[in-house]
Formats: sequence, C-alpha cells, structure tokens
Amino acid sequence: MNPPSPSFLVHGAAQAPPPLRPLRAGPVTLDYQDGDLRAVRLAGHEVIRRIYGAVRDRNWGTVPAQISELKFEVSDRAFRIGYLSEHRSGDLSFVWRAELTGDADGTLHFDFDGQANSTFLRNRIGLCVLHPVPTCAGARVRARLTDGSVRELTFPQVIAAEQPVRGFDTLAGLDHEILPGLWAEVRFSGETFETEDQRNWIDASFKTYGTPLRLPFPVEIQAGDRVRQRVEVRFRDDRCVLDRKTPSIAAPFETELSNASSVVQVSLPDKGWVPLPELGLECSSTQSPENFPNRKLLGALPISHLRADAMLASDDWGHRLLCATLEAQTLNLPLELAVHVTQTDNGSLNDLRSWFQSSDSVVMKRRLKRILAFSTGQKTTTSEALALTREHLGDLGVPIGAGTNGDLYRLNLQRPPADADFVAWSMNPQVHARDTRSLMETPGAAAAQIASVKTYFPGKPLVVSPITLRPRFHPGVSLADGNTAVTTELPAAVDPRQMSLAGAAWTVAMLAALAPSGVESLTFYETSGWRGVMETARGSTLPDQFPSLPGDVFPVWHVFAALSGFRSVAAGQVSHPERIAVLGLSEKSGRFRMILANLTPESVEVCLDLPGAAVRLLDEQSVAGAMHEPESWWKQEPRMVSTLRLTAHAIAFIDLA
Repeated sequence: MNPPSPSFLVHGAAQAPPPLRPLRAGPVTLDYQDGDLRAVRLAGHEVIRRIYGAVRDRNWGTVPAQISELKFEVSDRAFRIGYLSEHRSGDLSFVWRAELTGDADGTLHFDFDGQANSTFLRNRIGLCVLHPVPTCAGARVRARLTDGSVRELTFPQVIAAEQPVRGFDTLAGLDHEILPGLWAEVRFSGETFETEDQRNWIDASFKTYGTPLRLPFPVEIQAGDRVRQRVEVRFRDDRCVLDRKTPSIAAPFETELSNASSVVQVSLPDKGWVPLPELGLECSSTQSPENFPNRKLLGALPISHLRADAMLASDDWGHRLLCATLEAQTLNLPLELAVHVTQTDNGSLNDLRSWFQSSDSVVMKRRLKRILAFSTGQKTTTSEALALTREHLGDLGVPIGAGTNGDLYRLNLQRPPADADFVAWSMNPQVHARDTRSLMETPGAAAAQIASVKTYFPGKPLVVSPITLRPRFHPGVSLADGNTAVTTELPAAVDPRQMSLAGAAWTVAMLAALAPSGVESLTFYETSGWRGVMETARGSTLPDQFPSLPGDVFPVWHVFAALSGFRSVAAGQVSHPERIAVLGLSEKSGRFRMILANLTPESVEVCLDLPGAAVRLLDEQSVAGAMHEPESWWKQEPRMVSTLRLTAHAIAFIDLA
C-alpha cells in the first residue's frame, strides 16, 4: 500500500484548497475564494463573513459548483469579477452567471443571473449572506421589510430557538451597527429574504437567505425558468456617508490597515483555569474484534469512557452492543450507553435490562458511566421515554440524561424534560458547508451552544456526545457504518480530513472552545477506522480516497495524547484567533503546556511570549513519521524557541517549566 501524499496528510485531500485572492474596495478589505466573497472587513472588524450563491436540491443537499470563464479586473482600490457556475446532480441542471464588484467608496455588489436547464424539484436557489457572530451578536439592527417599513432589532446573544429569528423575516435589507454610528447596510433584490441563527448547527454566523421557509417546499422549477438576485453592501456613518463626496472618511480605516501586524502574538492564560472535562471516544463501527485498536496506543490517551448505541428498534442491537462491550473490556473502559427508546415497545427495554443482568455482561453492570436516553422518531427525549428508561434501567445506578442524538436545533425545536440528570446533544461542523475554511470558523459557535444551553437548563450538567467531522446521519436516515460496507465511495459520514493535520487543528480549536466552558463530558470520534483517532490493523478498504496505513495513528491522536497528565485547562490568549487556536493545560506541580494549531492553509508567524518554551512541531515534515511511530516521536527532544513558523495546519506542543 502506497503511503499517503503530503497533501492528504496536511489537507485531507489530493490537492490544497483554492488560494484566497485578497481584494480591496476603498477602505474595505475582503477575499475572493472559489466563487465567494469572504471576510469583508472595515475598521478592524469582520462585517460580512461570506456572500455566495447556492443551489439546494429537494433534500436540502447543496449541489457542488463547477466554475468556469473566470475573469478578474483588479486595481488597488476596486475590482470586478465574473464567472459561470454550473450545478448538475441527477435530473437537476442549473447554471448561473456571477458578477462581483467592489468600488472605491466601499460599495460591494454580488449579482446572480441563472437559468434552469432541466425541470426539477428544488428547495432553494440563490444568494446567501453570512453575518459573523463575533461582530454581530448583540448588535443593533435595522430590518428593512419588503413593505417599506423598518424594524429596530438586535441580533440575538443567546442562540435563537425560533427559525427564522423572530422579526428577521420578509427582508429587503438588513443594516447592523459595527461601531457606534458606523453601519453596514445590506440590500436584497429578486427574492424575499429572512435570517436564521446558524449557531444551532455550530456555524459561527447568522445567515440571510432567499425563499422563506414558511413557503411550501420542494417546488418545481421548469427548464428555462430564470432566477435573478442581487446583494448590495454599503457602509454609512451617522455623521457622514462613506462615498466619493467624503473621501477623507476612509483615511482612518486605511491607516489602520497599513499598521496591521501579520505576526500572531500568543501568551499563557493568566485566568480562567477550570478542571479538564471527561473525555471519551465512540466505539469503532468496524464491529470486529480483530480490528479493535492497539490497546497500548489507546491506553496512552486520557479517555474516561467509550460511547455505544443501543438502537432498540434494530434487530441487531444486541450484536452491536456485544461488540461494543468487548471493545470496552479490551480497553478497560466503561460505557457511555445511548439507548434509543421506542415508546411503543417495552419489550426491547426488558431485553436490554436482561442483557445487563446476564452472566456474560454482569461485569458491565458495574462499568457504565452514564445512560443517554433518546426517543426514536422524536426530535428529543420525551418525558415518556425518560420515564421508561428510568423504570427499566434506573437500578443500574448511573445518571440517566435526556436530549438529542442530533444537533442543538432539534433540542431547540423540542426541549427535553428538565428533570433529567443531564442534558446531551451532538456537534458536527458540516451541516451547511464542507470547505476547510468554514470548518475552522465553527468552534466559536460550539462555545456559544454551551453558554446558551446553560441558560435553557440552569445548573444542569451538560454532555456533548459525539463530536464528529461529518454528520453521522441525515434526519430520518439510519446511521452509516464506518469500514463495514462494501462500496466504491466513502460513506457520507466519513471525511478524509479525519486522518489529516487539518482535522487535528479543528480538534484543537474545538477543545479550546469547549473544554474551558464548564461542560461535564466531551465524546469525540471513534476509537479506530475511518472516523477514529487511528487506523485499524486491516487498514482502509478505499486507499485511493482514504489513504491511511494499517495501524497508524492519525494526527488527532497526538492532540489527545498531549492532554495526558494535565488536570486543568484554559483558552490561550492570542491576537488573531481566526488564524491560531490556543489551548492551555496545567497540573498541580506547576507544569504547563500549550497546544497551538494553525487553522489556515498558509504559513503563520507566531511570537511566543513564553520564556523557556520547549516545542515539538507536528507539521508537513514530521507528520508521516509521527503517525507511524507515535511513541518515538514524543521521545524526541523538543526545541527551545521564541518564534515559530507554523506551516499549513501545523500543530505545536509547547512545554513550559
């Protein structure tokens, strides 16, 4: 088997993502990438995260774009970009032309002019605008409605349960305040728009989109039908307008741009230290004892439990639970048991109770960490399902929690009973976008979920289980297995970035966001296989698409290994958190460790305000050896440095005396 290419080890793909093209529109800076306008910034603030066109099929699938005829006209203060975007999937064929412009007065336009080449069912076609949470949460808003009226609102601080966000509907425009008196004004045409709070799915943005959800969907679009939309962005100060008549207003912003530093400053946290939460992994979906992970390598990780699912509506739940039990016994770890209750079938719960009372599994009765009670066919746990689980399994003597096996949005649609011992839900970063840049933006919204659920359920222990790179299932569709299916394509739940530095960097960012938040337990990934922290002894069955080597650990294994021996955690201090994630660790003896992760596909210069920093660097040069011989890699002598150059998605483990 051929070793994976350097690109796969870094990016989880055969090629690096398309490069950013920096642009200017007078005092405004932004990036072009793969058809989108991203990171629109003014006055040191990101004011628009992304403007893009999307084609969503009848199942809410985003149909990939093929971009051609790309043309640029770029100066130092303005730009004009055009391209053709084609979308094909099954009977769906749609094509649209884009024109993106930025003027010297800071005005931006994104024009979408499309036509259906076939007749098909769609849920949504057109433009979307993402408003960044760090700038917008709590900001004043003027919602301009299609009837000409204006609503004075604020973007929500606590994650909004109601979608679209209350008051953010029938939109023709949406203005938000960046700084006192300085406003970003966004106008929409060609469709009625509304706004949802995407933090429900750990997207770190509010999304404004066309075609209101109150309208029936899917709808048929006929061959030849046209779709034309426009988004316009302007900036206005309450004292003077940012336009050609008042060019001096741009001077302070352009001076700030010229003084911006490209070096990231990092320092050890001086406060905010909290106990490291319990960490767990899911049992491997390979369900084969000969493919159980290397006990020694898994034993090196500070893992407190394995998660197993008992899908009681499935005929093979007993076999699956037996495999999970054997893996847990092999690794000497207790189970976090997710019980999926069918409320009309008490017999399955009786069978599960009997299973735990059998001679073969009596030892596991004493090896349960907690029970997650979920309701099959419901958005979250019902009071009836929780009561049934307590009736049949309550004497096992472990906490029984309620929540959802899916995203926070489902918990917001149907709140679980508040008398559960804890509240649980899962997280993944790819409900809406799959590109790596979007993934790296999500950890901040993950932290916002913890803060919001604390307001929903004050004082209740919180359990996030599991955290995965891809959605494990589509609502209403069964969970896809890992390596078990005979297929020529990777299952939808599998992401090749699982074996890459990019996946490990995202994990560092998630730990930095979630571990200091006061959550009780975090369960990540699986033990081994396509969704694990290491490969199985058998190896990948699709090496062209997931080119891992048998028995190798993935870079994310090193992230968890670096936590061993540490009891306290805090988010590190960093000047550019969008580029570098920082996790601080400490132990009683006074030993400190910091983990730095480059969230970008470019090199980043880092200045360490950390005297005596001893660094081990996991990067494109060292990652292959670290995956194949992980224990030897950790025995290497670290380097003493004060500055670092972190290449694409590199991770630095920094020890401090």
